[in-house]
Amino acid sequence: QVQLVGSGGGLVQAGGSLRLSCAASGSIFSVNGMGWYRQAPGKQRDVVARFSSAGSTYYADSVEGRITIYRDNAKKTVYLQMNSLKPEDTAVYYCNLRMTQGDFWGQGTQVTVCS
Repeated sequence: QVQLVGSGGGLVQAGGSLRLSCAASGSIFSVNGMGWYRQAPGKQRDVVARFSSAGSTYYADSVEGRITIYRDNAKKTVYLQMNSLKPEDTAVYYCNLRMTQGDFWGQGTQVTVCS
């Protein structure tokens, strides 16, 4: 059983910062990647940033330069540092762990950016 527990969302003014955390636990092996996705109302879930199995990072164009993904392997935790937030960053953010046996998702954490 794999569990992903995300935290750190909230309400922030435009230009502000938030840090999201995602702690993984359980039978974790054959990891192909881990990262964050987001879903705004009425839109599909899209990748924000993620690590590949080799440890390289990918960022969506819309967040490049404002958002940083990093991890603490000892704590099995992935973080998303979000700076210079914009109203269009408002969404539910989901942690994702991709393993050979499939995708696992956290419960989602709401990020709301007001102008």
